[in-house]
Amino acid sequence: MRLSELIPFLNELGTEPKKRLSQNFLIDANIVKKIVATAQISSSDVVLEIGPGPGALTAELLNQGATVIAIEKDPLFARALERLQTEDRRLTVYEADALDFDFQQIEFQKVVANLPYHITTPLIERFFERPFVSLTLMVQKEFADRVFAKEGTKEFGSLSLFTQFHATLFSRFFVSSRCFYPKPSVDSSVIHLTKKDPPANVSPLFFTLIRKAFQQRRKTLSRALEEALAKEQTKQILASIGIREDARAEILSLKEWILFLKKALPGIVQENGNSCRDHQTTC
Repeated sequence: MRLSELIPFLNELGTEPKKRLSQNFLIDANIVKKIVATAQISSSDVVLEIGPGPGALTAELLNQGATVIAIEKDPLFARALERLQTEDRRLTVYEADALDFDFQQIEFQKVVANLPYHITTPLIERFFERPFVSLTLMVQKEFADRVFAKEGTKEFGSLSLFTQFHATLFSRFFVSSRCFYPKPSVDSSVIHLTKKDPPANVSPLFFTLIRKAFQQRRKTLSRALEEALAKEQTKQILASIGIREDARAEILSLKEWILFLKKALPGIVQENGNSCRDHQTTC
């Protein structure tokens, strides 16, 4: 939906973009098409879309033959989406807050969405609680930088480890703030990833300790985790896996974090295929 089309549409509804809902609408048709192409949409796909707003992305998904489940919090936009309904009823709209929505009640293979920035992290955590094939998401560029970050960089953190634990990261592309109305204060990126079998089964404590270490990232691991592990124990385990004793959280790769915590707390990590008790994890 171009800006010349969006403004009359908003006027017809008697509304304008709401800052409290992070409503910044895509007005570049090429970006919309590129998102759908990146998601590799086919007519057999059931796609979940969060916060469709006026429906530019929704329309393109439907044009590609997908079945779309749209979750829209704004009642005006939720009702307006019905104008896109197909003859074979491939569009289902829920007027709901995605943070409160029970995703277990629906079945979908792919998520394609321009996510409101303030709910990106909790939504991605919730997606990983259930089966899916891929996520293709418009997110804040800074968020994408953290997802794709490598160990040893300032962007690398608990979010990087969490997504890389659960998913294979395929691609990303930059989207200028000029592609939105109203123009946001930050640029965006579209990220594409697929869910994978995690490299290990872990207890909730695994990511709790990782978060704690990164919350104090200027401290060495032996100091950041001293409430859970004795300093000398941490140093000895790090040395045993070839990591310097004064290492900080961002130095360890995902593989090294798994090895470190497996040695530090027996039972927190199981790599033999046996499920840990309550191995659901959040970041």
